Amino acid sequence: MNETPVTPRTFATYEDVPGMRPCVKKPLVVHACRVDEPFRVESLEGNFKLGKPGDLLMRGIDGELYICDAAIFERSYDWVGDGPAPQR
Repeated sequence: MNETPVTPRTFATYEDVPGMRPCVKKPLVVHACRVDEPFRVESLEGNFKLGKPGDLLMRGIDGELYICDAAIFERSYDWVGDGPAPQR
């Protein structure tokens, strides 16, 4: 059987895509700590991602570790509970 290959559609970063609807991200609790020195994390793809001093080391909902830029963290997350932000 000879199937014609299908070319996947490509979306531009800021493309206005018809059919998109508003949605809200689920309020999931993840864990994080601010790291005050350069650090790296082995990614799911097997290569290393580099974190800058002040970036956050985070644990995702499936237990994976990843890096979040400090400015993005401040715009996207609030700490749960009282006390200072944990640091390593």
